[in-house]
Amino acid sequence: MPFDAITLDLDDTLWPVWPAIHRAEAVLRDWMAQHAPATAAAHDVPAMRALRAAVAADHPEWAHDLSALRRETIRRALAAAGDNPALAEPAFEVFFDARQQVTLFDDALPALRRLAARWPIVALSNGNADIGRMPGLAGLFRASVSARELGVAKPAPQAFAQACMRAGSRPERTLHIGDDVHTDVDGALDAGLQAAWVRRPGMATAAGVPRGQPQHVVAHLLELADRLLP
Repeated sequence: MPFDAITLDLDDTLWPVWPAIHRAEAVLRDWMAQHAPATAAAHDVPAMRALRAAVAADHPEWAHDLSALRRETIRRALAAAGDNPALAEPAFEVFFDARQQVTLFDDALPALRRLAARWPIVALSNGNADIGRMPGLAGLFRASVSARELGVAKPAPQAFAQACMRAGSRPERTLHIGDDVHTDVDGALDAGLQAAWVRRPGMATAAGVPRGQPQHVVAHLLELADRLLP
């Protein structure tokens, strides 16, 4: 079906997310060792992840806001170790800045350039990646919509509706591209969009079967660009 705009997932669609998270956690730990040594000594990476799980359980209303969860995790770790909880904000900024240092899949940038030359693209993410901090990407997007900003996350229809509005297109005339069967493929189809499933070999999100039938199933973004722009 023809379409007038694209909405696009970020984590695990344009880059693998966990290497970026692991690097950011290491940078945060190094910062803590210098500025909050008691916290660094008491909370290694597994301990911080367990604490984050506890924060998520205590604050289900923050499920859409990964930044709030991370910030509160850091604050609790500081307080428990006897360090100054006010360090949570600068510590989070250190983590957040490092989290933006992603390594794109090889196909991502050339495919994005081709797609952006033909259609407006709006980023639609449940994560806290900030394309505004990524100079090579920012100019390829018309806008960015995040779960934190909206107060709801994919697969909520409101998330897709807001992204379509930012793109200036109706849902049925919008193609959503993403890697996750539930949040991206079924979420988009349920919201009335078309869907392209980027099913990268070896990725956890390549498993599973969508409830609906996506218009495109591809192994990488260049395959989709070739299909859409013959």
